Amino acid sequence: MDVTHILEGMNDRQREAVSSPLGNSLVLAGAGSGKTRVLVHRISWLVEVEDVSPHGVLAVTFTNKAASEMRHRVEQLLGISVRPLWIGTFHGLAHRLLRIHWREAKIPQSFQVLDSDDQLRLVKRVMKMLDLDEQKWPSRQAVWFINTAKDEGRRPRHIDTGGDLFNITHLRVYEAYEEACQRGGLLDFSELILRSHELWLENDDLLRHYQNRFSQILVDEFQDTNAIQYAWLKVLGSRAGLMAVGDDDQSIYGWRGARVEHIQRFSKEFQGVTIYRLEQNYRSTGNILKAANALIDKNQDRLGKRLWTAGEDGDAILLYAAYNELDEARFIAERTREWIDGGASPGDVALLYRSNAQSRVLEEALLRLSIPYRIYGGLRFFERAEIRNALAYMRLVANADSDAAVERVINTPPRGIGDKTVERLRQHAREQDTTLWRAANDLVADRGPADRGPADRGPADRALAGRAANAVKGFIELIDSLTEQCEGKNLEEIVRLAIDNSGLMEFHGSEKGERGLARKENLEELVAACGEFGGAFVLPIDPQGLPSQGTEDLLSEFLDHAALETGEHQADSNASSVQLMTLHSAKGLEFPLVFMAGVEEGLFPHRMSLEEPGRLEEERRLCYVGITRAMKQLYFTYAETRRLHGSESYNKPSRFIADIPADLMQEVRIRNEVTRPLSPAWEDDEGSLRLGQRVAHPRFGEGVVLNCEGHGERTRVEVNFEQVGPKILMLSHANLELLNDS
Repeated sequence: MDVTHILEGMNDRQREAVSSPLGNSLVLAGAGSGKTRVLVHRISWLVEVEDVSPHGVLAVTFTNKAASEMRHRVEQLLGISVRPLWIGTFHGLAHRLLRIHWREAKIPQSFQVLDSDDQLRLVKRVMKMLDLDEQKWPSRQAVWFINTAKDEGRRPRHIDTGGDLFNITHLRVYEAYEEACQRGGLLDFSELILRSHELWLENDDLLRHYQNRFSQILVDEFQDTNAIQYAWLKVLGSRAGLMAVGDDDQSIYGWRGARVEHIQRFSKEFQGVTIYRLEQNYRSTGNILKAANALIDKNQDRLGKRLWTAGEDGDAILLYAAYNELDEARFIAERTREWIDGGASPGDVALLYRSNAQSRVLEEALLRLSIPYRIYGGLRFFERAEIRNALAYMRLVANADSDAAVERVINTPPRGIGDKTVERLRQHAREQDTTLWRAANDLVADRGPADRGPADRGPADRALAGRAANAVKGFIELIDSLTEQCEGKNLEEIVRLAIDNSGLMEFHGSEKGERGLARKENLEELVAACGEFGGAFVLPIDPQGLPSQGTEDLLSEFLDHAALETGEHQADSNASSVQLMTLHSAKGLEFPLVFMAGVEEGLFPHRMSLEEPGRLEEERRLCYVGITRAMKQLYFTYAETRRLHGSESYNKPSRFIADIPADLMQEVRIRNEVTRPLSPAWEDDEGSLRLGQRVAHPRFGEGVVLNCEGHGERTRVEVNFEQVGPKILMLSHANLELLNDS
C-alpha cells in the first residue's frame, strides 16, 4: 500500500510516531515540534493502513479550538465527514455520551448543562437557603470547593472534613447543591466527566461495549489531565491502544488540578508503552532552544528530551536591567516601536508577564508611543471587575450621586440588597427625578420630597422594610463613613481606604487559586497607580508650601483618567496589534519577538512557589513555555526597584536567568547619564538633569533622581526622597532645586 501521502514531509521521529505499531505509546512532543500534525496523520494511518474503522477511533483534546482544527484536518486527509467520529474535548465527549445514555446515568433526557455563571448563581441560591453569610462564606469559594472535589472524583460522601469548619460548611453547600442539581436536571462542567466516569463503573455491559468499540484512543496535551480525566481514560482505555501525546516540560496548570505525574508514570501504568521523542523544533532559533534546554535541565524527574533546530543560531537573548517598572515599560515600548518602524507587524510582538497586575505600566507605555495592543484572553487593567468595583467606591467618595457607581457596588460585596430592592430605588428615583443615592436616603428615612406630606406619597415612596432597609442603611453608612475618612487624604490613602473598608480585598481575594491571587494583586496595583498619579499631580506648590490642587480635584482627575482608559485605545479585534498576556495564556502561541517582563525573584518565580512542594519546578516549566514562544528574538527584562501590589520591592534577578548559560545572553547597556529638557524656568541654567543628580523639593526634602521620561509639559521625573521614598513628579511643576553632588 502506498503510504507516501501520509508520511510526506515528516522528519524521522514524526514518521516513527505516526506509523507506530498498534498498542500503547507515549509521544513526548517538544514545543514547536509538530505534534498536531502527528496526531492527525496518526488517525489517517490507523484508518488507511491499519484498517481501523473511523468509528473505532477516539481523539481527545482540551480546547474547542484544538478539537475543531483536528476535525478539519482529519476530514481533509481522509476525505470523509468527521461528524460521526468521536473527536472532541473531554467535556464535549462526556456530554455526547450522557445524551445517548441518560437512562443509565440516572439523569433526565432533557438535562441542562450549567456554564460557570449559571453554576455560580445556583450556588448563591443554595447558600442563601442555608442562611450562610456571603461575606463570610463567598460563593466563588464554594464553587471552587465543589469543582475541585469533582475533579478529584469525590462526591460528598467521600469527603472527610476532619472537623474543620471550612470543610464542614462547604460540604453542606456541596450536598445541598447536588440535591438542587438533581431536582432540576442540571449538570455543571465538572459533573459531565464525573458522571460519565461513574457510568463506566456502574454499567459493566456498557463499559465493555465502548472498550470494544474504541480500539484506538489518542489524547492530546496529556500532561494537563486532572485526576478524574486520567481515571476516565484508564478505565475506557484498558483494552485499547492508547497514544498519549504531551510534554512534561510544559505542564503549567497544577493550580487548576492538572497533574504532571500522569504523563511521568504513563509507561509504568500502561503495558508495553513505546516512547517517541519529537525534539526537532520548527519555530525558534538555535540560541533560544539552547536557553530553553539549559533552563529546563534544572528540573528533576523529567522524562528527558532536548530541542534542536536545523536552522541558524540567530541572535543572543537580550537582557535589560531597568531602574524600575516604569523604565522597564519604557524600554519595552521603545524597542517595540523600533521593531514596528523597521517594517514588522505589531501582531508579531508579544509582551509576557507572570502577574496580570504588570500590564498596567506596560499599557501606559504603549499608549504613549501610539502602539496598538490587545490583552490576549483578558481585559485591560482598568476594565477588570475588581478594579471597576474599587473605582466605583472612589467615585461615590467624589460624587455620591453617581447612579452607575451605586448600581455597581450597592451589593458588591454582597450585603443582602437584592434586585427587587434596587428596582424600588430606581422607581423612586424616576418618580422624584432624583438620583439613586438620594432615593436610598429617602426610603430608608421614610420620607418623600421636602414639600410633600405623607398623604401625597405614592407606592414608590413607602419606606423599605425589614432586612432590605437595614441593608441599604448599612450601605449608606459605609459610603458616608468612607467619605468622611477620606477627607484631607491623598489619593493613595483614599484608594486604600476604599478597598479595605468596602471589603473588596477580602471578597475578591477569597477566590481560591491563581484567580483570587490575581484579583488581590490587581487591587494592590491600583493602589500603586494612585500613588504614581498622586505623586505626579500633587504639585505645584503654593507660596505657603501646600498643594494648590485639592484632594477632590485630584480624585476626580484620576477617575476621569481611568474612565478614558477603559474601553479605548485597545486595537480593533481585526487589526494587527501587540499582544499582552500572562505566561499561562501564552501556551500554544508563537511570535517573532517576545518580551518576558519582570523576570525577578519574588515575581517570577512567584513568591508563593517557594512555599509549596513542586511549585518551583512548575514555575521553571512556565519560564520554559515563555522562552519557547519566541521565534527570532527574545528579551528578558527585570527591574532593580519595583512598585507592585501597592508596595516597593528591591528584588534580585530571577534564578531562571542564572539557569541560562552566559554565552547565550547579551546585556543591553544604556548611557550612564541620561538628560531631559527641564522646565522653561530653568533655561538660563544648564537645562538638563542626569540620573543620580541630587535635588531638593519644597515639601519632600532632598532626594536623588532615579528616572526621567516624557517630553515637554508631560515630562515626569522619579526622585527617591530621603524622608518619604520614591515619588513621580510632573517636572514642569516640581520646583526642584539642583544640589551639588559633594
